[in-house]
Amino acid sequence: MTRTALLIIDVQNGMFKRGSSVCNDAKLLYNLKKVTVSAKSEGMPIFYIQHETKGKQLNRNSIEWQIHPFFKVEKGDEVIHKTTPDSFHQTNLEQKLRERQIQHLVISGIQTEVCVDTTCRSAFSKGFSIDLILDAHSTWSSPDLSAHKIIQHHNRTLGWFTNLLSTDGFVERLK
Repeated sequence: MTRTALLIIDVQNGMFKRGSSVCNDAKLLYNLKKVTVSAKSEGMPIFYIQHETKGKQLNRNSIEWQIHPFFKVEKGDEVIHKTTPDSFHQTNLEQKLRERQIQHLVISGIQTEVCVDTTCRSAFSKGFSIDLILDAHSTWSSPDLSAHKIIQHHNRTLGWFTNLLSTDGFVERLK
């Protein structure tokens, strides 16, 4: 697993506001923590992707912008700041991954149909192989679709170019 890295996309306080939290917030945090602990136990590098929207909810250095306290950035972890849905666009993510000779990405986080989707597609286009943790990404319902339907649709669509794994399947594979 030395050439594999875990990306945790936009798991920030602002995504877990009472009354407007992402779908299945507690289960998402539990699965993300399980994936993170397993990855760390195997020495897998962890990349926390942190989104910023100037003048909106995720202003840099605001409480909402901070990485959720369920996670602790530790020595050796990377924090990548972004301002677009693509974790690679105008960031040093690809450079950091290439420096570590990472070839395979495990992707999780928020928002399924925006930042998770865009990052999966971008990573694929850059030649990375990808595992998408199908129960460790989430979103909100839209006027047209429930969050569950959005997640289900994107798991099916992204499955064309990612390997879909459950949290338990990922943990089991590391044993």
